[in-house]
Amino acid sequence: MGSKCKVHLKRKIHLKQKMHSKLERFLKGFLLQIYPNRCPVCGKVLLDTLICPGCVKKIKYVKQPVCCSCGKPLADECMEYCADCGKGRHEFRQGKALFCYQGAVRDMLYRYKYSNRRDYTEFFATEAARLYSGWLKQCKIDAVAPIPLSKKKRRRRGYNQAELFARRLAKLVELPYEGKLLARAKDTAPQKKLSARERKNNLKNAFKITGNIVKLNRVLLVDDIYTTGATIDAAALALKRAGVEEVYFLCISIGQGQ
Repeated sequence: MGSKCKVHLKRKIHLKQKMHSKLERFLKGFLLQIYPNRCPVCGKVLLDTLICPGCVKKIKYVKQPVCCSCGKPLADECMEYCADCGKGRHEFRQGKALFCYQGAVRDMLYRYKYSNRRDYTEFFATEAARLYSGWLKQCKIDAVAPIPLSKKKRRRRGYNQAELFARRLAKLVELPYEGKLLARAKDTAPQKKLSARERKNNLKNAFKITGNIVKLNRVLLVDDIYTTGATIDAAALALKRAGVEEVYFLCISIGQGQ
């Protein structure tokens, strides 16, 4: 190919990328007019921010000291692991979370899951990228995958909040998104009604591999809430049995460690 042809091709590609970027900005602006961003805490319509400055004070971010395994906040900085992680080995390598599951965070996550507040996704994903993009690079993540819902729950709810969060996060941190890597092999009972042991038994063989993982050595699992780790462990075990070397996780919220 001659030099003139190469220059022409580069210009053509550049113009195409520029037009795509303009179209993306236009569509985003158009959608914001129809579906404006609302503060995930108070519901106020926002134009230039994703949360009210005053409402930021109402949510508690996860801060050190945290459990070296699951990332739960710890009361004592001399501790390395929370009570749950100290009892035994997890299937995942390490995990992180954005917020402590309490107060305003509990309320906005309930709306995110059950009241169709999909617009909260941008706030959650933006904060996750801001706080943990460096950690994700350090972990050398190959792909981002959400914890899947059962077909029954998906039909009833209309969407999977973990999928929304994972897809947007993957785009912000420039990592491949694998939305169909895992699927529910069975419809399990709600975890919140079960004890720690019952949660583990409830999720035994709950996940199956449906995507191609040949080239995936390190996978980041994404969910909305982390409690005992039973769900993440079950999904991580399915991935490791299929050949994934290490599994990490990132959740929007997490309980307090002891």
